[in-house]
Amino acid sequence: MSASLSGGVQRTILRYQHVLVFLAPLLFVAGVYGFAPTPADAGVGYWTEYWWLFVAFLVGATIVNTVGISGSALFVPFLIFVFPLVAYPLEPTTLVKIGLISESFGLSSSSLAFIQYGLVDRRLSLSLVLGGVPFVVGGALLSFVIPEPLFHALLGIALIAASYLLFRADLGHGEPTGSGDGEEVAADGGSPRDLPDDANKLGPAGVDTDESGTVTRVDRDGDDYVYSRGGYLERFANYSVGGVFQGLAGFGIGELGIISMLRTEVPVRVAIGTNHIVVATTAVLASVVHVFGGGLVGGHAMDLATTPWNMVVWTVPATTLGGQIAPYVSTALNTETIKLGVGGLFAVIAVALFAMAGGGI
Repeated sequence: MSASLSGGVQRTILRYQHVLVFLAPLLFVAGVYGFAPTPADAGVGYWTEYWWLFVAFLVGATIVNTVGISGSALFVPFLIFVFPLVAYPLEPTTLVKIGLISESFGLSSSSLAFIQYGLVDRRLSLSLVLGGVPFVVGGALLSFVIPEPLFHALLGIALIAASYLLFRADLGHGEPTGSGDGEEVAADGGSPRDLPDDANKLGPAGVDTDESGTVTRVDRDGDDYVYSRGGYLERFANYSVGGVFQGLAGFGIGELGIISMLRTEVPVRVAIGTNHIVVATTAVLASVVHVFGGGLVGGHAMDLATTPWNMVVWTVPATTLGGQIAPYVSTALNTETIKLGVGGLFAVIAVALFAMAGGGI
């Protein structure tokens, strides 16, 4: 009975995820406007001052969610290098707060969209999250005692290495073999297309694992992917290192983790979708440790009263919308385009991190 109830709740959430995703940022903005500690003289000008951040964060959220990496990987460099050119420099604690608040909405939105699209291997994501948790917590606690420039330099080196490995990786494997017209995937007898992983359902948005461990996954377009979940040791190595960086700097597990899944021949679109669950979960965990762990070890603690609410009321809706757009962009691009985009993005982020480290930011 409990399993049936849980399954029913899950199907309902996925069926109406667009409504939930729409309401979440709306309720957040309404709550901020009504209850957040803002300047006494805050008027229309205060709330509309940073409207242009909506465009910047929409583009950024679409990019990071399309390739399955952490939003802070783009948001933090943007707020450090670009934002001061048109506004003013931000304090490190303010950067963290804006990044965490915005990223949590964008990642949650995109994760639901990828699950509904049928591009998430839930069993694989669960093992990766459980394996990465202790490293994320450890990295977050270390962030209070290790110099920040060293974090940025190390992560820059890691991203350069990841970019190199990605360009050498074969992304041609695991391409969908279905035609997308529904003729090759009629095994579900025409059941609704918005119920991923239903029992005995291999049609659109379904999955099956045979006795040998071979996984056959069919997305909502009717394209199917065949792969194995083997390669746990290599993925564990990458996600453990990435987990430490996720705790230290707010990103890293997605950037390094996606490489391990591609190298162990998980289809690129399934790897991107699955990585979203890992990144979203560990980002929330890292946020909690950063908020509450500082006081425990004598480090910093966040003060919500200093949060620039007139910025996040624009960045939260933008990242939420970008998270919904990402699955469609991901399925529309071929693997070579994704490969060049992700590899180039890693290289750009690495350069920004080296600049941050050199400047002692």
